[in-house]
Amino acid sequence: MASFAIDGSNNLHYVHHPAEASGVTFVFFNALTGDTTMWESPIGETLRRGGHGVLAFNFRGQRDSAFAPGTALTPDLIVEDARALLAHVAPERPVFVGLSIGGLFAAQVHLGGTPGAEAIGLVLINTLRKDGARLRWINDAVVRAAEVGGLELFRDLYVPLLFAEPWLAENRGNFLKAPAYAPIDPESGPYNLLKHAGAADWDLPYEELDLPVLVMTGLEDHVFLDRKAVAELSARMPDAGRLDVEGAGHLLPGEDPEEAVAEALLDFAASL
Repeated sequence: MASFAIDGSNNLHYVHHPAEASGVTFVFFNALTGDTTMWESPIGETLRRGGHGVLAFNFRGQRDSAFAPGTALTPDLIVEDARALLAHVAPERPVFVGLSIGGLFAAQVHLGGTPGAEAIGLVLINTLRKDGARLRWINDAVVRAAEVGGLELFRDLYVPLLFAEPWLAENRGNFLKAPAYAPIDPESGPYNLLKHAGAADWDLPYEELDLPVLVMTGLEDHVFLDRKAVAELSARMPDAGRLDVEGAGHLLPGEDPEEAVAEALLDFAASL
């Protein structure tokens, strides 16, 4: 584990394992409420055994990544930070992997054309969606839930819609436990990230993603999945393949990390 200092008050926590000579480096972009631990075991371990490298990092406001008071943790800032970290680490043969909105950030980093911040492959896990009234409503409702009852209320409300039945049956006992909900700290990193997520620009020039792309979709995502939008946006990319995963929802690395994610990443790397 390491820390990349942006300045005296801001830093990015990251984990980097270099690739072997024949491998790629998987660069992981979190979901807004994620952190590097989602990628470390068993996904990162499996990839490293295959000779590949791993670079995972936390956005400012996520665990161990500090931000100066008053800093707006906007999508543009996250993308800018990612470019700076990539320039600092200079991973060999990077393959960007983004979960949820992290996939949007990964695509934007690549499209920016910054030397050292371009990928040789891109994996979008439950990322593709189109802006509109429904998505804006969801974003605003997530923020309102956190303001009323913190992340505990947000999770209790949304987890049943984001995950598939097997995971829900196994993990039900970890939820709906708070005797009373409390509002999220308005100065906290998670709130800052959620509050500004609505500014994300989902209108990407998908035709310009002229690299191999793997679009992974958990079919039990009942919040963000719009199958028509996924098909339409995938078709706009010059070299995109689809992998639909039955029996899993939005957070594939948490539901089926070994078979659905690690094996798919190994296969994708072998195809490059």
